[in-house]
Parts: sequence; C-alpha cells; structure tokens
Amino acid sequence: MTKLANDFLWGGSIAAHQLEGAWQEGGKGPAIMDFATSGSATTPREYTKTIEAGRHYPSHEGIDFYHRYKEDIKLFGEMGFKSLRISIDWSRIYPNGDDAEPNQAGIEFYQSVVDELLKYNIEPIVTLYHFELPMNLVHSYDSWKNRQVIDFYLKYVETMVEALKGKVKYWVTFNEMNHIDPQTEASDMFTYILAGLKYSELEGNKKEILAVVGYNMTLAGVKATRLIHQLDPQSQVGCVFGITPTYPVNCDPINVLNAFKEMDRDFYQIDAMCYGEFPKYKLREYADMGFDIGMTEEDKQAFAEGKLDYIGMNYYMSDVAHYEGGDDDEESLFGGVQNPFLEKSKWGWGIDPIGLRYLLNYTYRRYGLPIIICENGLGAVDEVGPDGVVHDDYRIDFLQKHLSELKKAVEEDKVDCFGYLMWGPIDLVSATTGEMKKRYGFIYVDKQDDGTGDLTRTPKDSFYWYKNLIETNGEEL
Repeated sequence: MTKLANDFLWGGSIAAHQLEGAWQEGGKGPAIMDFATSGSATTPREYTKTIEAGRHYPSHEGIDFYHRYKEDIKLFGEMGFKSLRISIDWSRIYPNGDDAEPNQAGIEFYQSVVDELLKYNIEPIVTLYHFELPMNLVHSYDSWKNRQVIDFYLKYVETMVEALKGKVKYWVTFNEMNHIDPQTEASDMFTYILAGLKYSELEGNKKEILAVVGYNMTLAGVKATRLIHQLDPQSQVGCVFGITPTYPVNCDPINVLNAFKEMDRDFYQIDAMCYGEFPKYKLREYADMGFDIGMTEEDKQAFAEGKLDYIGMNYYMSDVAHYEGGDDDEESLFGGVQNPFLEKSKWGWGIDPIGLRYLLNYTYRRYGLPIIICENGLGAVDEVGPDGVVHDDYRIDFLQKHLSELKKAVEEDKVDCFGYLMWGPIDLVSATTGEMKKRYGFIYVDKQDDGTGDLTRTPKDSFYWYKNLIETNGEEL
C-alpha cells in the first residue's frame, strides 16, 4: 500500500516581511510591505505613500527574526522539522531593485540562515518573491507593468542562486502570483501585496493592466526557472500558488459551469509554467478584450524551456461560486459566498479538510507533477493560560483533519505529494490584516497588535503534537 515517503518533508513556511523586522538594518532598502499599516478583520490595512508618524507598520519589527533566527531555528530543530520554506527579501539584496551591485550584508544574512537550517538537518526551500518588491521599482518603473523589472528580478535570482548553490536544492520563483487576475474585480490588497499597485488608483484599462502584470510575472517565473536550471542543474524549481477550490451551490448546470470558471481562473499561470506555452485560451480571451500583453517569439521560447519541476500549493479554505439569486449571501475572502455546510474561522475562512484532498487530486491529475503543500493552517486568537502556555487543541484538531485528508490523497488516490509545510510555525504578522492577534504558530511570540511585548518565544501544546507527528512520519495523528 502507498504510504507517505520516508523522506516526506514535514515542516513549515515563513515569509521575510512578516517576521524579519530590521527594516532599516543591514543595508536593506524600503519594500512595498514596509508601507502597509496594521489592520484587523474589520479594518483593512492601509498602504501609505510615505511612512506616516503615529501609524503602526508591523513589518518594521515583525517578530525580530533578523536578530533571533538562531533561537527560532533551534526550536524548529527541536520539533524535528525536515524542511522550512523561507523567503528572501529582494530589498535586502538589491535595496533599490536596480542597483549595479548587490548588498553583501543581505547575502551573508541569508547564507547564515541557510547554514543554521542545515546545522539541524532542515532542508531549506527558498522563495525568491513573497510580496517583497523594492519600492523603487514601483516608483521608478511602474512595477511589473514594465518588462525591465523582469531583468532586475533575474539579476537578483542569479545573485542568490550563486550565493546558495550547493546548499539549496528547492527553489520557489513566486508565491501566489495567481491573485493577479484580470477576470476578477480586484481589491487594493491583492494588487498591492503582489505588485505594490493599488487597484483603485490604476489609470487606464485596469483589467488590461492586470493582464500585463500577470503575464510579466509569469514570464519572469519561467525565465527564472530556466536560469536556475542553467546555474545549478541539480536544483528543483517550483512556483507556489494559492488555490481556493470552488463549489457550485447546487447541481443546476449553470451553477456548475460558473463554479468551474471561478476556480479555473487560478490555473492559467500554472498551465503556462507546466505545459511549455502560454495558454491559447487565455490569448484568445485577451484578444477578444483588445488586450496587448506584448508577447514575443523570445517569450515563447522561454515558456518552452522554463517548465516547473514541482508545484507548491497554498490551501486554507474552499469557496462557493456566486449564483443567480445569491446576492444577499455572505461573501468570502476571494469573492465567492460562504458554504453553509462548513464551520468558519474567526476571520470567516471556511474550514474544509476534504477540500485539500480535492485540490491535491485536481492538480495532480491536471499536471502529473509532484506537489508540496506550502501553506495550510488555522489563524486563531490564542490565549495564554494561567500556566503560561497556550493550550491550542483547536489548532491540533484542524491539522489532524486536514492531514488525514492529505494522507488519503497519497495513500488511496495515489497523489505524489512530497511534503507538508504548515504556515507560520511561529507566530508572525498576518499579510492580509497586519495583525499579531491572528496567530498560526506552534510557538507563541509575546508581541501584540499595538507593538508591545517582549518577543519571548513559548511552545504551545501543538508544538509537541507536531513533533510527535514528525517522529512517526504522520502515523500518529
């Protein structure tokens, strides 16, 4: 019987802008998330033009991973992590994005982080773009609307691959670029965190701009994949997509079709990166809309030569597609409506373990490539008990149910899934709301939404549960 592989990559995922802090140290330049204020489930984050006095910008300190990474990685090692996905902040390497020479202090910081991971036999998975765009590339080049940014990105990619070659096997070119979608009525949040652009402030044909941005990021991804393979033929290159399975509200054929369309819009970039060409259906769609994405013959060659080795999937929730007569239904984060058959988190995210199994099956059968779950987890309000410990049985329950479905996907459905990386294994700043209150971690960090707290790290009950899970390779859920 098929089982999880003995070298299954159990671990977690983090992102630089959500935990490093030290936003003006070590030669780092300003990046787009440095201008994102704190928010909440009911109050959206604001993205300011300058750093405004009296406003709280949570990325400026994060959880101070920049100075405490050895302490944190030691805790991950104690849990028995097999892998940790980190991201590199582009603005630590090229502070302005277009600098002639890299910032050596930034390179050395990430070399030290990787060395510390290897010290504990933790496989580093390195994401090269996780919402960390140097702000100068927005101000001076209009972000990913400008193809010059692709060249700057490739220069940065080459710098980091050369710096970490022989130590890093798994690379991720982008995280969740699929949230740039010209078929969706976009929000400022997603266009900003991905490209530093506010949807409400785009001038001209907004949907065409999103099509160009999405295309240029996709092209950058395949060019980076080709480049990394050239620089280090032993490497494995993937891209991470945040996919929300979308269900029809009922079996009315029009609702089934609408659900398919809402879900499928997230897959055109994966198609482009796996099949060796930008999808013809998308080109026809753009042609009908009068969009010019600027595709060249050289681009076509890059798509043919820059195919992925594996797919990374971020899964948090499922969705129900909009339907005729459903205008009064409660909306979900990604524009669908809430599923009455599911429980919701305190942030309104539908909790759907079976959706993970469905997504794994859908993706594996479409592409036939190995898959790693790069993000999954429960954002919750954790209370420290009288004994000084967070007793997070609700988090353990969430993970048990999701991992049970992952195991079924591997053992019963024969999906090639080679790892599970829980999002935010240590409490960090939420990308969507800017909160510390929304906690995911196995490790509690004494940091509050107003910036107070001494940053002490304390294992939660889930810390020991996950440690045992890793020791038994998933046998003891």
